[in-house]
Amino acid sequence: MSAPHAHAPLTQALPDLSRWTAYFRDAEIPVLASSAALLEEWRANEDAVDAHVIGEAVASDPLMTLKVLSFASSQRSSRLLADAETVTAALVLLGITPFFNAFGPQPTIEQRLGDQPEAFGGLQRVLRRAERAARFALGFAVHRTDPDAEVLHSAALLHDFAEMLLWCYAPQLALRIQHAQRVDPNLRSTVAQRAVLNIELGDLEQSLMKAWRLPELLTHITDDKRGNDPQVQSVRLAVRLARHTADSWGNPAVPDDLQDIGALLNLSAEHTLILVQDLDSGR
Repeated sequence: MSAPHAHAPLTQALPDLSRWTAYFRDAEIPVLASSAALLEEWRANEDAVDAHVIGEAVASDPLMTLKVLSFASSQRSSRLLADAETVTAALVLLGITPFFNAFGPQPTIEQRLGDQPEAFGGLQRVLRRAERAARFALGFAVHRTDPDAEVLHSAALLHDFAEMLLWCYAPQLALRIQHAQRVDPNLRSTVAQRAVLNIELGDLEQSLMKAWRLPELLTHITDDKRGNDPQVQSVRLAVRLARHTADSWGNPAVPDDLQDIGALLNLSAEHTLILVQDLDSGR
């Protein structure tokens, strides 16, 4: 899980979903430098850590989360694992020593994009949004007493992983999408993605999750096209709110977000706003 693949950055869009899936399916996934450094600290003193310690630390790194879950899923054929829907569950089933054996020193986002500050800034923005969305989704799930609350946290954290990979491997294309939406703030993300990439990133995400055989529940609740399933709604609304409030709570789309979240949680608009702002501040 550590040897880098020779994936040159893409400067031209691939023609279709199958080609995009094939490109990313075998690409080395970089992680945050802080995650890579922690991994090396723990490797030097393996007996001092357990699945929960590592799982909690990785919970704020979407790409490391993706990497662990995809590796765990790849081990299912050897009957070592059942479905592992969170990093902690994957580590419990894998075992700490096999985990360190599989995950050597990690390539980092900072190494990959260190000489591309605009692309690095774009990726950091998506990472911050994912962390906030995961916090919202977990809060909504707890409010609903959903037994899969931790899985919903993982799902929201991973919801935009295809966009993160795009920033890492096709930063010029990601910047073109960003520029198009800044020029036209009403331009829908999916329209901009199709124009630049020939695909929608949501479709790429679902295709990769199936290619990596990620758990069915995780794949299901990250699919925005699944309709009114409360778990799908929890993640979709969390991601939507995080996106709309990335710069300010004054975004004109926020009242509609609060109304839909209130309907899901059976709360008034006033109490919904209090809840989401408390979640956002970590209270």
